[in-house]
Amino acid sequence: MNLDGSAQDPEKREYSSVCVGREDDIKKSERMTAVVHDREVVIFYHKGECHAMDIRCYHSGGPLHLGDIEDFDGRPCIVCPWHKYKITLATGEGLYQSINPKDPSAKPKWCSKGVKQRIHTVTVDNGNIYVTLSREPFKCDSDFYATGDFKVIKSSSR
Repeated sequence: MNLDGSAQDPEKREYSSVCVGREDDIKKSERMTAVVHDREVVIFYHKGECHAMDIRCYHSGGPLHLGDIEDFDGRPCIVCPWHKYKITLATGEGLYQSINPKDPSAKPKWCSKGVKQRIHTVTVDNGNIYVTLSREPFKCDSDFYATGDFKVIKSSSR
């Protein structure tokens, strides 16, 4: 309900910002988890920037909040603890190393699989961290694990 007593448009509610914590806390812990409009997300604080994405890895539902952050080809990535998939914090691209099999002296190079993990917007205002869910219309591989039986954050009401 809105302040005037009218019902809020469900689509507007789904994309409204939600306060998930304090900036001081994430700077200490470097990550936090939250539920934003029934979608579980992980928020990372890395090199002075906040990044949010779906909490489960696009590949097989691994818990990204338990992964390590490493740089690959100059891009900070979360490494899924289950199968070591690398996902860029800024764009959600899946990265892999490729080599030309016809060139035995070739060095592996980092390539993108495209956007695989849904990224959400993080804003910091007056020391509070807000997450707004992505409105991007494309189907993202991580969407499969973002709903249903794959929840990892335990609610006190369950």
